[in-house]
Amino acid sequence: QEPLVESGGGLVQPGGSLRLSCVATGMPFSPYIMAWYRQAPGSSREFVAWASQSGGTDYSDSVKGRFTVSREGGEDTVYLQMNRLEPEDTAVYYCKADKYWGKGTLVTVSS
Repeated sequence: QEPLVESGGGLVQPGGSLRLSCVATGMPFSPYIMAWYRQAPGSSREFVAWASQSGGTDYSDSVKGRFTVSREGGEDTVYLQMNRLEPEDTAVYYCKADKYWGKGTLVTVSS
């Protein structure tokens, strides 16, 4: 069983929205912090946002004001609401909790 499973990626036009989900179904414990990272073609993986069980959040400057990370709906699930998407947001988005990584979900922003 995979420790983290992402879903919600797809193709969207610039200015559109997507909501990503990540469930920690296979982790041996409930993670306090769950985070999102992304990796664009030809680039290194970069931090996007994190959310804690107690409601704390943080964002990279490149997504602040456009993306919202949340842990609503359960301790083992993290969401990433992405609004006003730009072509530069095109990447594989990965969920991370503790030492565990998901396999990623592809987000493509293109007209």
